Amino acid sequence: MFKRRQTEKNLRLFYAGDVHGSRVCWKKFVNAAAHYPADALVMGGDLTGKALVPIVREGDGSYSAEVIGERRLARTAEELDEIQGAIATNGMYPLIVDRDEAQLIARDSSHRAEAFERVLLDELRLWVEFADERLAGTDTRAYVIPGNDDPWSVDAVLEAGTSVDACDEAIRIVGPHEMVSFGYANRTPWDTPRELDEDEIYSRLKVLVDQLETPESAILNIHVPPRDSSLDTAFEVDEELRYVTKGGRPHEVPTGSSGVRQIIEETQPLLSLHGHIHESKGVTQIGRTVAINPGSDYGSGHLDGCLVHLAPTRVVNKYLVSG
Repeated sequence: MFKRRQTEKNLRLFYAGDVHGSRVCWKKFVNAAAHYPADALVMGGDLTGKALVPIVREGDGSYSAEVIGERRLARTAEELDEIQGAIATNGMYPLIVDRDEAQLIARDSSHRAEAFERVLLDELRLWVEFADERLAGTDTRAYVIPGNDDPWSVDAVLEAGTSVDACDEAIRIVGPHEMVSFGYANRTPWDTPRELDEDEIYSRLKVLVDQLETPESAILNIHVPPRDSSLDTAFEVDEELRYVTKGGRPHEVPTGSSGVRQIIEETQPLLSLHGHIHESKGVTQIGRTVAINPGSDYGSGHLDGCLVHLAPTRVVNKYLVSG
C-alpha cells in the first residue's frame, strides 16, 4: 500500500507528451512549473527524436547539412548555431562530423544506429540535468515515462535524475492523489520498441490499479489513449505505410487501446492523461473519468499541454494550452 500525503489542498498539474527530441519543448515543459505555476509536472512518453543529422566539417572550415530537405551552409559560429538550433527544434539530433565519418554513417546502418543512440542519450542526459537544476529547491517533481517510440536505453538515464522521477509501471503519490503510469502502446504499423498485445496491456494495468487505495481519486498517466474515445483518431495506413484514402481524402480511424479503455471503464479514476496520437487533441468523458490528450506540435517548437486543477475528489478545471 502507498501512504498518501495528508492534505486537502488542490493540485495544479501540468501534463505534456510526445516531445520527440525537441529541446525547446522539454525546456518549456520544465519551465511550466514556474510559469503557470504547477505543483507537479507529468510527461507522458515519446521523449526521443527519430533522426540523426550529420553536420559535415568541410575542408575550407565551413559546415554543411541537409535539414528537412534543404542544404544549409554555415561559415560562422553564429550560422553553425542556427543550423544546430533548426535541427534540434524539429526533434532531430545534430552531430558534427568530418566527411569520412558522414560517409560511414550514410552507408553503414549499424554504425549509424550506434551514433544515433549515443547522441540521443547524451541529449537526454542534458535534459535531465536541466530539470534537476531548475526544480532543485522546490517541491515540484517531473514525473516522466518513456513512450512506445523510446529505446530501452533511456530508462537508466531517467532513473539517474533527482527531480525527475522515472515512474513507468509504478504508482506515485502526487498531492492527495495516487498516480499510475504506463508507457506502452498497443500494436502499431511501425513496430516500435514498447508495444504489447491488448490482453497484456490490460493485465499489466490491472495489476497496478488493483493496488490503489482510492481508485476514484486516482490519476492514470498512460501513453496510449483509450480506443474510440476521440482522443485516438489518426489517419489509416496500409502495409506499405501509405495513407489509405476514401473519397479522395485520408481515412481516419480509431487507433487507441481497448485494454486501456477497459481499465478506465472498470476503475473510473478521476483523471486519465494520454498522448501518442498527436493530431487528436481534446478532452472527453468516459463515465466519471475526465480523459485528456493535449496533442503534440513538437516540430514547430510549440509545446502542447494541459493544466489541470484537481480537488481531492473532483476535477475543478482543465485548460489545453500551447506555447
